[in-house]
Amino acid sequence: MKKFTKVTASVALLLSLTGCVQRITDFTVISSKNMNLSNAATFVRDDKRVEGDDTKAIVIFPLGIPNAKEALDNAIQTVPGCVGLVDGVLEHEFFAFVFGYVKYRVKGTCLIDPALVKK
Repeated sequence: MKKFTKVTASVALLLSLTGCVQRITDFTVISSKNMNLSNAATFVRDDKRVEGDDTKAIVIFPLGIPNAKEALDNAIQTVPGCVGLVDGVLEHEFFAFVFGYVKYRVKGTCLIDPALVKK
């Protein structure tokens, strides 16, 4: 019986330390900003990928609900002149037992409008 208790406690501990990342969608082009599409021919694709997230804490219960748009805005704002992302991914991630977090993460390559870049 003592061995059963140790095995049960070990399994419960391992399960409490797990989390999950789920890929929600891939996208070709996405933006939450106003784009002047008449200037689309001048847009430049950046050579590095950016990442943005929106995270909320969990203390027994979630202390808020993360927002995918906020994660997208955070990713776009990392590069001056960026108006959207191309070739990207939206992911949902969580880890929780008693304490933890839940988040949306957006990754993609910046699409830059040269007219918005301050010189």
